[in-house]
Amino acid sequence: MARDLGQLRTEIDAVDRELLQILNRRAALANEVGEIKRAEGSTVFRPEREAQVINGLQSVNPGPLKAGNVATIWREIMSACRALEAPQRVAYLGPTGTFSEQAAMQFFGSSIEHIPCVNFDEVFHAATAGTADFGVVPVENNSEGVVTRSLDLLLHSPLHIVGEISLLVRHHLLRLSNSLEGVEVVLAHPQALAQCQGWLNKHMPKAERRAVSSNAEGARLAATNPAWAGIASERAGSEFGLHVAAHAIQDDAFNRTRFAIVCLPQVLGAPQASGRDCVSVVVSVANKPGAVHDILVPLKEHGVSMTRFESRPARSGQWEYFFYIDVQGHPSQPHVAAALADLQSLCAFYKVLGTYPVTD
Repeated sequence: MARDLGQLRTEIDAVDRELLQILNRRAALANEVGEIKRAEGSTVFRPEREAQVINGLQSVNPGPLKAGNVATIWREIMSACRALEAPQRVAYLGPTGTFSEQAAMQFFGSSIEHIPCVNFDEVFHAATAGTADFGVVPVENNSEGVVTRSLDLLLHSPLHIVGEISLLVRHHLLRLSNSLEGVEVVLAHPQALAQCQGWLNKHMPKAERRAVSSNAEGARLAATNPAWAGIASERAGSEFGLHVAAHAIQDDAFNRTRFAIVCLPQVLGAPQASGRDCVSVVVSVANKPGAVHDILVPLKEHGVSMTRFESRPARSGQWEYFFYIDVQGHPSQPHVAAALADLQSLCAFYKVLGTYPVTD
């Protein structure tokens, strides 16, 4: 016999109470783990351990919950448990409503202490000076390429990468009225303007495109003038009381941005192997024929896969370059360690930017 709505709601209420009891049991166990870690002097946050927990749960998930939902739920559970001791202080490009803030919450969960910053330089400064435990910065977009300022800052910073998160980015046109008519200025971060240039060329060819420090800042400014519009997230629109005049205006329907999680090594050392890891390095070589080819040979010889290769000018005036390379694996694996050692021996400059678990 089919159950009616009232019966189903009664069962759901009972399950919710069971879940609450179980979650509190988990929180109590997490507190005990935290006490042991404090006594040992070890870190509370272990991204590789959390990645293993989530991957393990996804592998045994019987449904109907989707794997992505499992990850979101357990990340929030672990975030809330960590916050019982002390929430992570996380710096990111502000103000409220940026994709950087969204990436921070997607990686750490929402139980964090928010430290919005006016630019990427301030994010790095906050994490270096100890104002923040961690920083979150965009490093690459699948349509516009690398975020050059982030790469330049990583080159000379004492911070290292301990995690990454890839965010599906939806850009919306936000303004005080729910119309495309009469827009004179469109405000957004330069990357967002570039990612939406096709749509803007077609629908708003005469509107001025004005670059600002962040998309959320563009939304904030759009709230001050009815002739202005911002390109930002729906959350930014809600934060500043704006209508979504046009949804998902990015030129690439699958627009994604990859964010790096950075911190000082004394806050969190290089995570242990999780089974799905990446090593990011930056190198330079002598300006001679075949030099770039030579640095790729060790990776091939040791069977290590390269997933990213980017160049940036060294600004030395000598047409020299730094090369940013991502490889699959973890330095604890002998073939990865051997490849990196051989690579380093060929370089005039060599720096490991970070070793970290890879996320989907």
